[in-house]
Amino acid sequence: MQEVENRIRDQIAQNPIIIYMKGTPQFPQCGFSAKAVQVLRECGKEFAFINILENPDIRATLPKMANWPTFPQLYIKGELIGGCDIVCEMHASGELKPLIDAV
Repeated sequence: MQEVENRIRDQIAQNPIIIYMKGTPQFPQCGFSAKAVQVLRECGKEFAFINILENPDIRATLPKMANWPTFPQLYIKGELIGGCDIVCEMHASGELKPLIDAV
C-alpha cells in the first residue's frame, strides 16, 4: 500500500499536468474521461496520463489518498483539481486555461 502511494505521489510530483483516467487519451474507456481529455486538449498543453484500468492498485488506492471517489482525477502542479464535472465547469468559466498556462 505504501509503495503504491509513493508511486502515485511521484507521478503527481513529476508531471505538472496529469490525469488519472479510464483508458488513454487516444482511446478513453468512459465518457467522463473522454470529456476531461477533450477539455485538456482544448487548453493546448501536453499532459501525462495514467490508465487506471491497467493499474488496479492505483485505481484502488488513489480515491482513498485524494478523498475523491471517482475517475477521472486531474492534478495540476500537485493539486487535485477535480473530476470531469469540475474540469468542464472550470473550462466553461475560463478558470482552467490560466491554471494550465501557468505550468
